[in-house]
Amino acid sequence: MQDTHKYLQIHPSDNIMVALQDLPKGSTIKLQGQSFPLIDNIAGKHKFSLEPLSPGDNIYMYGVLVGKADSDIPKGGAVTINNIHHATQGFTLGKRKLEWEKPDASKWKERTFMGFHRPDGSVGTANYWIVIPLVFCENRNVEVLKEALIDKLGYSKVKAFDSDVDRLIGMYRSGRSEEEILHAEFSEVYTEKDQSKVFPRVDGIKFLNHEMGCGGTRLDADALCGLLAGYITHPNVAGATVLSLGCQHAQASILKREILKRDPHFSKPLIVLEQQKEGTENQLLNKAIRKTFTGLMKANECERRPAPLSKLCIGLECGGSDGFSGISANPAVGYVSDILVTLGASVILSEFPELCGVEQELSDRCVDEAMAEKFMDLMRNYNARAEALGSGFYANPSPGNIRDGLITDAIKSAGAAKKGGTSPITDVLDYPERVAKPGLNLLCTPGNDVESTTAEVGAGANLVLFTTGLGTPTGNPIAPVIKLATNTRIFEKMPDIMDINCGTIIEGKETIPQVAARIMDYIIEAASGNVQPKAVTLGQDDFIPWRRGVSL
Repeated sequence: MQDTHKYLQIHPSDNIMVALQDLPKGSTIKLQGQSFPLIDNIAGKHKFSLEPLSPGDNIYMYGVLVGKADSDIPKGGAVTINNIHHATQGFTLGKRKLEWEKPDASKWKERTFMGFHRPDGSVGTANYWIVIPLVFCENRNVEVLKEALIDKLGYSKVKAFDSDVDRLIGMYRSGRSEEEILHAEFSEVYTEKDQSKVFPRVDGIKFLNHEMGCGGTRLDADALCGLLAGYITHPNVAGATVLSLGCQHAQASILKREILKRDPHFSKPLIVLEQQKEGTENQLLNKAIRKTFTGLMKANECERRPAPLSKLCIGLECGGSDGFSGISANPAVGYVSDILVTLGASVILSEFPELCGVEQELSDRCVDEAMAEKFMDLMRNYNARAEALGSGFYANPSPGNIRDGLITDAIKSAGAAKKGGTSPITDVLDYPERVAKPGLNLLCTPGNDVESTTAEVGAGANLVLFTTGLGTPTGNPIAPVIKLATNTRIFEKMPDIMDINCGTIIEGKETIPQVAARIMDYIIEAASGNVQPKAVTLGQDDFIPWRRGVSL
């Protein structure tokens, strides 16, 4: 028997192991009746070999090929970026593997959340008004609207650091030294402005600035309109103000066509103003403010009402991943995914560069062959575009990933895919398509945290589960983003951005189903507006549309 609190063989066919804590050279490893010493010091989250490896030998983890040896690696030797390289097995159209073991979801079968019911039958977990520029030329006007509306309507989330700056100014003017200023003590607790919302049932006004809409390819402009239409028709959105210049590629007519694609009976308040038709900026902005204000009056009529959990659409995301992601937070989220699918909800697994190496398993789980072919084509074409520009999926791991044990993209991908659980895949979507079916959906996005989260929400996710082992402040303007720590250390070190600790799995204090149950309960509370994830309270409103060039 292995010491499960010190090291772990994830799959019986793996020939490398992961250290669950720092293991000094000479430590005795016991596994299935055999024992051997470690040849090297192995840092927690990193890997060591279970057998002697020669150059060219295959390396397996999570039961799949994740690399090949570049040099001799002794049994008990460290597996590092210096002695292996990324490798995966090919994939082809295989037989459907749709049998799966559903988790016990009886605890949540009759549970509901308090949501905002929309005319199209969807249910939101929040109630926002959004202001969108169709082209970057309108960003400045959007900022003017933000300055005019946010404070006056009671939506400012800026924390009161002003007193600290005033103190620094006073110290400088009184002749205090640089050293004294650097070591001045300040309170670490800040309070938000005490404000009363004019529209208490509207959670906020969000301003989705971006750098696109013209000057790029027509394909990018069309994709941008599709993404923005996804946000306008999103169940967390009550209405929208759109500012257009008029001459750009991303035309208002394209946006309206994309809206009707997603909601043929669209009836939300929608204000579209074109600067080149309105005249002066003052005329444009005055009309935008008046119309937005009356739109907010209508949005404020919405109230939360009970809804079944089948109305949830959950995005699955990871960022700042580490060597524990694939054995703690990601499989816990995968268990949650399976519970939600069992309950009839929709789930989105994205980040296609981080599915490299598990294509065969995922394509076999697609409910029909056409869907499997679509997934495989998207993967092949995406990687080919990257390689044509001198990169590829193999280049995906960041320096932080590598430092914390994810030394090949295949190792990273095999762990990232665990977020998708084990259920059949009911649909495969290309960016910026919208979820239309319950069950597990695959959405083609880059691995970039913000671009992928932006895309998942545009596809309909009304809440996002975001796992991280290194810590990342990513959020979204309209969908609550729940941060799940893969290890207790990062949960305790960064309590200002973390919501749930999954490190208890690594420590042997909780099982994956137990952590999944905690996540489910938190989801219901967050969807009902009873708790606010840290990304919401901190105003982490990240929004970056994907340019369909290459982004990993």
